Amino acid sequence: MSQNVTPLVNPNTMAMAISNPGALGSIEAYIAAVNRLPMLTQEQEVSLAKRLQDDDDLDAARELILSHLRVVVSVARQYFGYGLAQADLIQEGNIGLMKAVKRFDADRGVRLVSYAMHWIKAEIHEFIIKNWRLVKVATTKAQRKLFFNLRKMRPDSNGQLDVENVDEIAETLNVRVEDVREMDVRMNGREVSFDTQAQDDDDHFAPVQYLADDRHDPVEVLEQRSQQRLETQGLSDALATLDDRSREIVQARWLAEDEAQTLHELGAKFGVSAERIRQIEAAALKKLRKALEPQV
Repeated sequence: MSQNVTPLVNPNTMAMAISNPGALGSIEAYIAAVNRLPMLTQEQEVSLAKRLQDDDDLDAARELILSHLRVVVSVARQYFGYGLAQADLIQEGNIGLMKAVKRFDADRGVRLVSYAMHWIKAEIHEFIIKNWRLVKVATTKAQRKLFFNLRKMRPDSNGQLDVENVDEIAETLNVRVEDVREMDVRMNGREVSFDTQAQDDDDHFAPVQYLADDRHDPVEVLEQRSQQRLETQGLSDALATLDDRSREIVQARWLAEDEAQTLHELGAKFGVSAERIRQIEAAALKKLRKALEPQV
């Protein structure tokens, strides 16, 4: 442990609790423990990040993770309303934090807490979507945006949205009105057990008995169809939507068989700045992602 950081709890115990927040006895004890861990100064953070980046120092990685566990708890608190265990949400957030620490570059002048926020939320979002209900309610980008914002944007937590509310939310989130209505219905629908566990003569009336069994999972079929499309014609069609310069930049940066060209090299080639190349690349990738969205 670095001399600049003096832990107030046993670091070995906390390291074990990263993957299992219940290891300290209760979730309350875990939260109290991580809130006692000292925060790092920017100088300490840069020093630890460079040790990890240059020397693959795992002790430095551990210090960076431990000092930011309280951030994960703070973010996870925002998602307690989805009915999932606090410990599970915090654990997923910790996974995101570890991914952020692994990829963190202190030379960019950004604090780890700002960089890690995206990774923490991304892991928690994926966990919620996979576990909130049996049926996936958010698969496209627009649906995900609605899933995590619609609840707090509703003027009335009980009734359905009216036309004015739907239009306002659609405009604020930049999604279709139809998507808002569909997600509102799906999030407020009553859950029904498809397979009752009762051991009586009424078992044969369970909804599961009326589902067709054709040995093909519809979700798997759609995923395979989407994957086949991406592997064959999808990428070619998406690249064809770009102008010549944007397509050449994307291919040079992401699809080159040899070493990818740098922003400065492409800037010199096209007679513009490296920043301009970055802007063109970002716009092109955004357009590609939209073109490659699964068509269900």
